[in-house]
Amino acid sequence: MADWKERLGMVYSTNPDFTYDYGEEQEAETLAPAQQKLRVWRDTKGRGGKIATIVRGFVGSESDLNDLGRALKQGCGVGGSVKEGEIIIQGDHRDRVTDLLIKKGYSQTKKV
Repeated sequence: MADWKERLGMVYSTNPDFTYDYGEEQEAETLAPAQQKLRVWRDTKGRGGKIATIVRGFVGSESDLNDLGRALKQGCGVGGSVKEGEIIIQGDHRDRVTDLLIKKGYSQTKKV
């Protein structure tokens, strides 16, 4: 591995016990479904007038968010994606998404 490329522009220390910190962030630990406060939105901005259902407020790892997004897309039978901490479902499926989240144990889910 060429880790020297990640350290370009770094000033080195004369401390023999110095270890380089790559600045990798720790992933947030996923909260239990009952502790999550999810909000379900209907949105059309930046989508050429097409409607999308947005789920916001998930606290946890990226892989858990992807798994939840996959389950919601399958439950609604539509496409979508997971970007920047949001689950985007194609179409207006607020009622169905809210029902699916409540069945999965996300009791603090609200439609906005």
